[in-house]
Amino acid sequence: MIKTWSRASTIYPEMVGFRFGVHNGREHVVVVVSEDMVGHKLGEFSLTRKFVKHGGRIQREAEAALAIQASTKAEQDKDKED
Repeated sequence: MIKTWSRASTIYPEMVGFRFGVHNGREHVVVVVSEDMVGHKLGEFSLTRKFVKHGGRIQREAEAALAIQASTKAEQDKDKED
């Protein structure tokens, strides 16, 4: 793994297959370069911010209802197969 702090480096075709440790401000995130990444910057694949899910009590209740709905649907599908 090649460690780098240069997030602005452009990915060239010669870099395909290499593993880079791109610094995100706190740690080095491993980025394995593929052909689809050519022309992009290394920093695009090492996120600097962690997304914190929004919501509170209402959001938790909605997610619980979706989980129950999904589990009952799975049970119904299983019963249909038998």
